[in-house]
Amino acid sequence: MALPNPIPDNPLRWDGWRNYNSPNLYHRLCLEFDNNVSNDIIEENTRILLVWWQKKLPLKNQPSNPMAQMLRQGLDEAPHYLAEARTRLLDPEERARHDAELHEQLVQNALTEFRKLLAFTLASKTLSEDSEARLLTAGAQMGLRSEEMLPVIESELERSGSRRISAEPLPPPPPPVPVAQTPLPAPSAAAPIGTQDPASEFRRILKMSRLCLDGEEMTDDQRDAMCNMGESLGLTGGQAEDLIDEYLDEMASAPMPANPVVPPRASALRPVAPATPKPASAPAAPQTPKPPGTTPQPAVHVVNLSPIARADERKRYPNYSNSVGVELFLIPSGRFEMGSTAHDSQSSEQPVTSVILTGFYMSRFPITNAVYEKFDPTHRTKRAPWADDNHPVIYVSAAEAEAFCKWLSNREGKKYRLPTESEWEYAARGPTPRNFPWGDEFGGGQSANFADSRTSFPWRDGTIDDGFAETSPVGSFPRGASAFGIEDMAGNVFEWCVDSFEPYKGKEVINPRNIRESQKRVYRGGSWKSRASSLRCSARNFNMSGYQSNDVGFRIVCELE
Repeated sequence: MALPNPIPDNPLRWDGWRNYNSPNLYHRLCLEFDNNVSNDIIEENTRILLVWWQKKLPLKNQPSNPMAQMLRQGLDEAPHYLAEARTRLLDPEERARHDAELHEQLVQNALTEFRKLLAFTLASKTLSEDSEARLLTAGAQMGLRSEEMLPVIESELERSGSRRISAEPLPPPPPPVPVAQTPLPAPSAAAPIGTQDPASEFRRILKMSRLCLDGEEMTDDQRDAMCNMGESLGLTGGQAEDLIDEYLDEMASAPMPANPVVPPRASALRPVAPATPKPASAPAAPQTPKPPGTTPQPAVHVVNLSPIARADERKRYPNYSNSVGVELFLIPSGRFEMGSTAHDSQSSEQPVTSVILTGFYMSRFPITNAVYEKFDPTHRTKRAPWADDNHPVIYVSAAEAEAFCKWLSNREGKKYRLPTESEWEYAARGPTPRNFPWGDEFGGGQSANFADSRTSFPWRDGTIDDGFAETSPVGSFPRGASAFGIEDMAGNVFEWCVDSFEPYKGKEVINPRNIRESQKRVYRGGSWKSRASSLRCSARNFNMSGYQSNDVGFRIVCELE
């Protein structure tokens, strides 16, 4: 359970206080084991929780108070348990030991569920090859490895007296029909499935369908039929929709055929004569070339979001600092709802879209002057008068930020780049929806640098003083960190993303990336010039890709190897 900021004073409005004596040390501090939390977050959560319990101590003198009866032993024990969790998690050896215990517990929980599936499968006392393959697939989705599942299967086969059975041999193929008597099948969604990945196979089927080839619109029924075919190949509905849109874009920009084939209308009264079969040796029709600037879509793959898989990911990819001093934190694979329907949200934040992301590294802070000037020493002349080495770099365009990423990639031998818009929002919001990186409430000037009383903008909040009139050194607002420990994601400077600005589609997508030839380049997070509502995690903004300003910078991500 995430720690709300601020914590409600009334325990009835926040159930997290019950975790104070949990055997899971992370849960005591309202943290998650698989979020790869930093020591700073451990310290901060401990402090906030101890303060909360400290405020409840007067209840010890009011034994008849219903609130005192509800909190009971926590009034005496909570400080001890919280301090113990802090001490053990800040000790690398103790934390590694505790992580191993939690990981083993996750594996045992998954094996318990796997045994239930196995018992159901062996109800007939037999185990076919197909059934075993499905069992192993289900176990893999839980995060289990083959070497963990196979001994369980063997043990249960022996215990229950069940036996493996071989698959029945396939019937002999029918005799071949002479080629001259075999017309080629009409292009349809029933085309044989090849050995390519689902996305490539679906693109092939769309091209074979020849829909919209002469410029007509795709009907709703046709679109639904093609979506169903895409889902039968293993795509999600959103992926099928995206590939259909890609196909329609190709058809719209392709030259009209010399002899267009007009499909019969459903209301036609006279019958349509059957098409003359093509000879077997007829050459294949040339594929429609893709329009310039179209970016190939990545191959579709399954993202394992099981607790075990996320824990393994965290173990495999620890946080690190690179050669130029940038701290990078792991953002584990996950699913989240991108966008918002809140009363203060904008139309560009809708429809809310379910997004699945594979893990990646993100820089803990925006890139600073000191780091950027290792790439471009001449940029020092663009520094703001108030800015030192530890202030975020400003006056950088999206192209200059990407050039920095390319330089750093060559230097480090890793793949650095700007974050996608979905990666940025996920890193800001965390696995549970938050209006701001730190929680649902703005909470004043303790969490972010925005347009406060020190500025002169008409929209400023004159009741709050965040301590800075312009940009602030990175890390000045640790209380504003996201659930993943990423700081300065709200306010200070806008941050470039790799995506062009496009409407959301509203259907589930995996690792979306909108890299198109467009001048509308996304940047996120608000700045020291922004009002509080513009600092929300889901708020979207864009500008020309060559735009430079004293409130626009960037942070980077690194792809997992």
